[in-house]
Amino acid sequence: MPLGRSYAWLWSSSALSNLADGVLKVALPLVALRFTDSPTLIAGLGVALSLPWLLFSLPAGALADRWDRRRSMLSANLVRGGVVVALGLIFAAGAGNLWWLYGAAVIIGSTETLYDTSAQSILPQLVPAAALDRANGRLQAAELTTNQFIGPPLGGLLAAAGAAVTFATPAGLWLVAVGALWMVRGNFRIERAGPPVTLRGDIAEGLRFLWSNPVLRVLAAMTGIFNLATSAAFAVFVLYAVGPTSVLHLDGAGYGLLLASTAAGAVAGSLFAGQAVARLGRAASLLIAICTGALLVGTPALTSNVWAVGAVFVLGGIGIAFWNVVTVTLRQRITPARLLGRVNSGYRLLAWGTMPIGAALGGVIGEAWGLRAVFAIMAVLTLALLVGLIWVTDRHIAEAEEAAERAAR
Repeated sequence: MPLGRSYAWLWSSSALSNLADGVLKVALPLVALRFTDSPTLIAGLGVALSLPWLLFSLPAGALADRWDRRRSMLSANLVRGGVVVALGLIFAAGAGNLWWLYGAAVIIGSTETLYDTSAQSILPQLVPAAALDRANGRLQAAELTTNQFIGPPLGGLLAAAGAAVTFATPAGLWLVAVGALWMVRGNFRIERAGPPVTLRGDIAEGLRFLWSNPVLRVLAAMTGIFNLATSAAFAVFVLYAVGPTSVLHLDGAGYGLLLASTAAGAVAGSLFAGQAVARLGRAASLLIAICTGALLVGTPALTSNVWAVGAVFVLGGIGIAFWNVVTVTLRQRITPARLLGRVNSGYRLLAWGTMPIGAALGGVIGEAWGLRAVFAIMAVLTLALLVGLIWVTDRHIAEAEEAAERAAR
């Protein structure tokens, strides 16, 4: 089943946009190391980037269901590109400091809530339902390749070249992504029946649907705990890995390459996730993701061998790809099109709203008990997600999909 030209342009735009994200999210803490070596302040950048998911995800979902989803994505990328251009000019003028980095991170994270919610909600309007597994897998592969495989080492190299160059690159990538998304033709605003509803009423309707569906509700909570654990671990991982006094003794480029090993696994996992899920079942695929996720965050507590850490990061990337393809496709299949933006945002409030909490927790634990304690505690927390599979079984998932099909007739 062909995915179509519009999907190809969306795929291209998503790849470019995620490459910009990948460069920036690695470059920001590396630039911040010029101003501080405090675990709390470094982890604070992760809080600033992810806090908007806790504050603005619900309004972003309601707006994604009210506005044209393509135009929302275009606007978000234009704002992100403009902010990073301004940041580059500030550092080029010699006026840059840690607080400019914090301010830019908050704005970039805020616009990301609208972009990502609209991007996940627009896909069922572009491809048939039967092709969603394949479309999501290819999109995930592109996003992970650029965001975690190409972006991190590129961000490390650019950070060594200077802050102005570092910030100019993602700005240019976001602007090119706007051009690719402009080629996606059509109206992607959902027609609404009945009298106008307030934004609060829209949000409440989406949350009611999410809460009423046991599979989506439990998966949202499980994803939130998983993201809390990984955010805590990776908020301080730069201190564990980079610098002559660190455990791994890496430079910025080496740090980016190590993070890229996760992306290598994630890309491979995304490409065959559809086939793996069909053979293993969705519950078994989620089980693999939980076990490899625990290894991902816990291995640095056990070894200082960079090759061992890199090998486990590859396995963790495969598990993350399995998790994303299964959970995203389920939301798109179970949720009515008119509610998808709001359900996505409610889901992400639970799933991503924990990320700033995790980043802050990682900083606090690292400050109090050391970095290895962060990794060990988060590995145990990740393994605790196995309890959630009591409610998320292949039978329960199939029943939820059948109920959605009956409601759509």
